[in-house]
Amino acid sequence: MPDAGALGSSGLVDAALLRRRLAHYSSADTKRAVLQLLTTALPLLASAAALLYGISHGIWLAACFGPPAALFIVRLFIIQHDCGHGSFFKSRRANDMLGLITSLLTLIPYNYWRRDHAVHHATSGNLDRRGKGDVTTLTVREYLAKSWWRRLMYRLYRHPLVLLGVGPAYMLLVRYRVPTGESLRSWSDWVSIVGTNLAAAFGATAMVMTIGPITFMVTWGAVLLLALSIGVWLFYVQHQFEDSYWERADRWNFQAAALEGSSFYDLPRPLHWISGSIGFHHIHHLASKIPNYRLSACFDQIPELQRVKRLTLSASIKSIGLTLWDEERRQLISFRALAQGR
Repeated sequence: MPDAGALGSSGLVDAALLRRRLAHYSSADTKRAVLQLLTTALPLLASAAALLYGISHGIWLAACFGPPAALFIVRLFIIQHDCGHGSFFKSRRANDMLGLITSLLTLIPYNYWRRDHAVHHATSGNLDRRGKGDVTTLTVREYLAKSWWRRLMYRLYRHPLVLLGVGPAYMLLVRYRVPTGESLRSWSDWVSIVGTNLAAAFGATAMVMTIGPITFMVTWGAVLLLALSIGVWLFYVQHQFEDSYWERADRWNFQAAALEGSSFYDLPRPLHWISGSIGFHHIHHLASKIPNYRLSACFDQIPELQRVKRLTLSASIKSIGLTLWDEERRQLISFRALAQGR
């Protein structure tokens, strides 16, 4: 009997055959990688220069140039993300060098984040291995078993203003700046986090001397916060949608988690471009060695990957209210749906 795995509502697919097809796209293309790096770095530098010009001519002009810079920071992080998977360049050394350099602009420590993200890929959708590199998600039973105080804390945590506002600020100012939790006992995490802080501070010295520390931190800090909020949204919506996938460890399946628990975020072409095609997230979780610049072609040429459920931009906005995994219905539901069901 062939090795098979789930493919959403389309039934079963021969996993061995699918792996062979995916292998065709799992190799880096140096020319395309360099081109993508240039089409990201140059517009980012231009946006930063325009932002600097805008600062000297008033806050409103500066505010016009901030969002483009944030979008190109998001695109730059996708390159850093690929470097962490060892997929952007053929050379591991080149990936690591570029990943470390880009982390000085994104302020997301390369080695620290890479290890956390590897755990996310290995455990996504596994109810018994939550809590590492994911958005905290409780089941209905777990939520109902908690005290009123802990329910309130969970409700606050899942509120859009916290997830997309307070959360990104916490990540930028605390989580990626100071070793906490398990990182306190990890020398490698200290080196990654503190090393990123020191190197980024040294690199920003010229800008601080030019426009002043307060102006620099406020303007560039706002750009980074906006970029991180966009990144958090993309990460959130790639796994938090109604017909997602969660299973207990004894029934968890890697392929099903990738194809059913990772969305195909069907974005307009310009948004696919600026986000490094991360909307083809089901393919990325299925084969993380595929560089982002080959995800679209992989999707177009493998019909099985097109039969997953599409998550449109309008539908994704509604998913922000889905907060609890109902193990009986096998879907994410809202607090309101839980109250109505009870």
